Amino acid sequence: QVQLVESGGGLVQPGGSLRLSCAASGSFFSVGTMGWYRQAPGKERELVTSITYGGDTNYADSVKGRFTISRDNAKNTVYLQMNSLKPEDTAIYYCSAEMRLSLFRVQTYWGQGTQVTVSS
Repeated sequence: QVQLVESGGGLVQPGGSLRLSCAASGSFFSVGTMGWYRQAPGKERELVTSITYGGDTNYADSVKGRFTISRDNAKNTVYLQMNSLKPEDTAIYYCSAEMRLSLFRVQTYWGQGTQVTVSS
């Protein structure tokens, strides 16, 4: 079984910072692209940012300049550093990872989600 465990969510004031972590564990050969999605109440899930194994990144326009994604391949962990947080960043944040389970099988896994609330 493969598991993605998220941590780091919580309540923060506008302008504050949070750092989310997501660690993959279980039986797999390698981890490909990892990313972060979020879903706010009443809104569709959106891709926040992603990072390839080699470190190429993409960001939603709404978070450019404020959020930074990074990964530690040795630890099979992806991070999301969130600075200058705004109330509109409030959402459940989900990490995802493309997991190579064998030479012939790749499957996307999802974390359990962690709540980020930005409020004064």
